[in-house]
Amino acid sequence: MKKRKIRTIWIVAFLVLLLGTLSVYFVESFRTTEPQNPTPTPTEPTPVEDPRKEYDVSLVMVGDALYHSGVYKDGLQSDGTYNFDSQLADVTPIIKNYDLAYYNQETILGGTELGLSNYPRFNSPQEVGDAFLKTGFNLVSLATNHTMDRGETAILNSVSYWREKENVMTAGSYDSFEDRARSHIGEKNGITYAFLSYTYGTNGIPVPNGKEYLVNLFDKETVQKDIEEVRDKVDIVMVAMHWGVEYTHTPTKEQRDQAQFLADLGVDIIIGSHPHVIEPIEHIGKTVVIYSLGNFISGQDGLMKRIGLLASLDIHKVVENDTTTISIDNVRGDLLYTYHNGGYRKFRVIPFYKLTNDLLPNYKSIQEEYEAILNKNDDTIKVGTRTLEEEASV
Repeated sequence: MKKRKIRTIWIVAFLVLLLGTLSVYFVESFRTTEPQNPTPTPTEPTPVEDPRKEYDVSLVMVGDALYHSGVYKDGLQSDGTYNFDSQLADVTPIIKNYDLAYYNQETILGGTELGLSNYPRFNSPQEVGDAFLKTGFNLVSLATNHTMDRGETAILNSVSYWREKENVMTAGSYDSFEDRARSHIGEKNGITYAFLSYTYGTNGIPVPNGKEYLVNLFDKETVQKDIEEVRDKVDIVMVAMHWGVEYTHTPTKEQRDQAQFLADLGVDIIIGSHPHVIEPIEHIGKTVVIYSLGNFISGQDGLMKRIGLLASLDIHKVVENDTTTISIDNVRGDLLYTYHNGGYRKFRVIPFYKLTNDLLPNYKSIQEEYEAILNKNDDTIKVGTRTLEEEASV
């Protein structure tokens, strides 16, 4: 009887425990099926991407590297090598401050192995290129009336020399059709550009048939094809033109016609050389036309041939709502002077702001004369000379 009572108590206790457990389960299940309204966890706001992006590139341009015998002998070292760094030292602080820096390699860099030579058929040491690269130049025009001076071998030497260099783009002279078809497109600071180069001729020296790649002769059909190939792929198209008549400050009708032709094809910047003296800077619509930068360094006599132009501008790109806008601003021209002593030694390219009357008598009045030439037909061009402060802040 007592055992039966104990057993009943255990059964009742078990049933109570079971009912309690089941009730807790059903209550919790009911709670989990009720709608939940938890307090949201604070989150960082999603950043909104700026729909407007801006990019800038600065470009500086100088004229002809025309290495007469006096200029290259000035760089001859005691061990038989050449070094031209000192000739460019006064402009190096300016050039290095620009993103893109252009010059025209007037004389072929065939190298000493061919034998160096003077006018009328030039050949220059390849150390000339070394000095310009150290100075900061990275765009080089190779299509000039002197490209064929020493024949195909000199051109092949030149092309090989430039191909081995880094961070430089050349245009206008090649060693094959495949080389000519290579990309002429570059990019800097988010802005893409194409760089092409042409010459009016080669001083009567024929370009071998089947080897037209050796130098780009100006031909409207070819030029149009080249430009159309790159125009829609880049933000800016630059074309170097070897054109005009020597020793005149006035562009010819042919220059103006060709400039209009290039502008109509969408070229943004036309960079002229060959006259060996400065010609004006103008706009054709939005196209900047520098008709002639003059000599950068040469052994030519005559004051007008020793004054060159350092032209510069800023390229600005705005991308907003899938629309890209390109503008070219701050177009300016500053004067340079090629100094040498009476023995055609100690060549130096000197910005006008560093001149004294001992280096160039009456240089201030000369400056005024050339300022009038530069902006003769376009008063939007900033003309003048830099200051030391500007040189440091470009």
